[in-house]
Amino acid sequence: MDYSDLKAMAKEIERHLEERPLLGIVLGSGLSYLKDYLVEDDRIDFHNIQGHPLCTNKSHKGCYRLGTTHGIPSIVVDGRLHFYEGYSARECTIPERILQILGVKFLILTNAVGGVTSGPGTVLVTKDQIACLVPSPLYGENIEELGPRFPDMSEVYDPALSKTILEKAKAEHLSCKEGVFMQFPGPQFETKAEVEMAKRLGADSVGMSTGIEAIASRHGGIRNIGLSLVTNWACGIKEGKITDEEVLVVAKSSERTMRRVFEIALEAIENDQ
Repeated sequence: MDYSDLKAMAKEIERHLEERPLLGIVLGSGLSYLKDYLVEDDRIDFHNIQGHPLCTNKSHKGCYRLGTTHGIPSIVVDGRLHFYEGYSARECTIPERILQILGVKFLILTNAVGGVTSGPGTVLVTKDQIACLVPSPLYGENIEELGPRFPDMSEVYDPALSKTILEKAKAEHLSCKEGVFMQFPGPQFETKAEVEMAKRLGADSVGMSTGIEAIASRHGGIRNIGLSLVTNWACGIKEGKITDEEVLVVAKSSERTMRRVFEIALEAIENDQ
């Protein structure tokens, strides 16, 4: 897939836009309720965009929702593409590239994660990530229109915005901390030994997405915010087995905290413009 293919996909969405989007939002598993903040003008399904990969995860819709959030022109990616679905890392990050081409400047990446240092119900504001266990979305010939060959990754997640969100959340006594996220390929949940490795490497949470998306969007100059909802203790931290049903149940029961931290993130972006 080359730049012209991505431009063609973006053009399909652009025809439905009333104004250039400034904010992009990617919804994680069980977090579809965050789309409620969007005053929706239109919706484009992935399958209506020629060449666009489709979601195979039953909890991901697979569409772009267009509108405004807190008065900010926005696109919500309601349906994530995962490496474990058989797509390449580049294919997984097609939504982020489309957002970049459309002019998005801020991206909120949300996900449901396994907690390594914090338990279920905690929202982690991502300060950094470890994504070396999955292929980089920048492998192969560099597309110069999207970004440089060797991009700096010292600030994958915007430090100023993240600090503002964390300070406000703490002032409101929300269950919110900063943390390092580590992406595993999936689809199997991590083993006890893998979680122990993640902990020794400095990870506070683990999951099967997000890392490569953050790399691609940062490569394109987008300012990232990472909001992770801990839906379960990672394997081996506590007794018991992990299921995808548990992830969705905890995501719903922790809705109030996640909503408020998300609102704080929107306020931070609104004040930064």
